[in-house]
Amino acid sequence: MSQAEGHVEAEIIIPKGALRAAFALVAFALLAAGVGRLTGLGTVQHDHVAAVQTVALRFEDRPDGGISVVSPDSGKVVGVVEAGSDGFLRTVLRSMAFDRQRHTIGSGPAFTINRWSDGRLSLDDPATGRRVDLAPFGDNNRRRFTELMTMGETR
Repeated sequence: MSQAEGHVEAEIIIPKGALRAAFALVAFALLAAGVGRLTGLGTVQHDHVAAVQTVALRFEDRPDGGISVVSPDSGKVVGVVEAGSDGFLRTVLRSMAFDRQRHTIGSGPAFTINRWSDGRLSLDDPATGRRVDLAPFGDNNRRRFTELMTMGETR
């Protein structure tokens, strides 16, 4: 539109100092990320030193809405998660199953529950490489996976 029509477009002026500061901030962020990636300086890593206990289990949906906990070695049902219970456990297992679907992996391979030398507990899917660290989800949820480990050991 022209000035004659009553509308004036304002020119936006950004101070050169602000542009230089923004450029410097972006450059610093890229440099810091690069240094962190190359040297590990300033990064947080959760390397589990060694698994001190590992239990392999398969999980199968039941017609009643429950989940059978199955020993992969014997094929024997070692426990049952009742329908409508253990919401956290169900959510984690559904998430892992969804990841397997994306990778076109069936339900055959077992999951592993690992207790690490630093005291952490994780649910691992060796078929996809996915690991869920269970520590951030609280003691009650972690305790439920510890119970599953006990089920897997008493085959």
